[in-house]
Amino acid sequence: MSQKIRYGVIGCGSMGREHIENIKALDGVELTALADPHPASRAAAAALLAQAPRAFEHHRELLASGLCDAVVIATPNFTHIEMMRDALETDLHILIEKPLVTRVEDGLELVQRARGRRGLVWVAQEYRYMPPVAEMIRMAHAGAVGRLHQVSIREHREPFYPKVGDWNRFTANTGGTLVEKCCHYFNLMDLLLREKPKRVFASGGQRVNHLDERYDGRTPDILDSAFVIVEYASGARALLDLCMFAENSIDSEHITVVGDQGKLESLLPALTLRHGRREDWGTRKAWGEASGTGRGVSVRRVWDTNIKYAGQHFGASYIEHLRFAQAIRAGTPAEVTLEEGLRSVATGLAAHLSIETGRPVAMNEILPVTWC
Repeated sequence: MSQKIRYGVIGCGSMGREHIENIKALDGVELTALADPHPASRAAAAALLAQAPRAFEHHRELLASGLCDAVVIATPNFTHIEMMRDALETDLHILIEKPLVTRVEDGLELVQRARGRRGLVWVAQEYRYMPPVAEMIRMAHAGAVGRLHQVSIREHREPFYPKVGDWNRFTANTGGTLVEKCCHYFNLMDLLLREKPKRVFASGGQRVNHLDERYDGRTPDILDSAFVIVEYASGARALLDLCMFAENSIDSEHITVVGDQGKLESLLPALTLRHGRREDWGTRKAWGEASGTGRGVSVRRVWDTNIKYAGQHFGASYIEHLRFAQAIRAGTPAEVTLEEGLRSVATGLAAHLSIETGRPVAMNEILPVTWC
């Protein structure tokens, strides 16, 4: 496909508008249609464009319009199942925002519906495209630190942003914080370790945020802090440390990969990558030398010069859109499949169940045995 790709965006809230900014920065594309039931969101999205696209109140009108070759779905989490059911009935290429769904049964339904369709289906998981993270993945898979044993991801950040109607204040709408916010990280763990998760332990709660808010008499129930341990069949482990009342952090995101031959660290927003190897420890006589000295650790800032729009995700959404458009033109598979998107949701749901029950949760309690 060499001709211009015509895009439609379904959902014109903050993330939908971020997608619009990224699409604007691409070559060989045109944004031809928007859909959102909220007039103010439609107007805010149209204002980003020099030439206003066709605007629809209902997503089905956009899907049936014939104006698009590809659609981006950026509606509230709990609506994804309805949007995707309708979008999968077309031949349009689809980029669906994370989390794919809020319930496993919905995700399994979508995987089944998507079988054999012509259009590409790609689940947005932009964290893997952040420049230092992408380089960390490349180096880890190239053997830079040997066999991987541990991955740890820390995000210490601000509370959830306001959304239209404050839908993201309730677990029933989001799937829960560890689905809404953290499916990115669970997908990244699987990608780095190249394994499927087997068991999840978690501890977390709602400690600080949104406790004094009321919506029609209801108090928000989304947790704001958690530790999650994910175990893999090989014995490798991954840890998530999430705190959403820690905005006074210098680097809000810190990803560490440890292998038997060394360590990689990615820090954001510093865009810093650290790499150290431990190969000389076996022959060194001075075993008393303390760790933490930085000896032999390389430190560099990583950026991708292909990025034309940095946006809210350090250029990662631009790279994701670039790859999505390339896949459409080349007829190649999605880099992030429906199956991967669903597995990341399932790990988050397993973590929530672990918190609720106070016990480890096997992934085959959440997903069919054939998936585990």
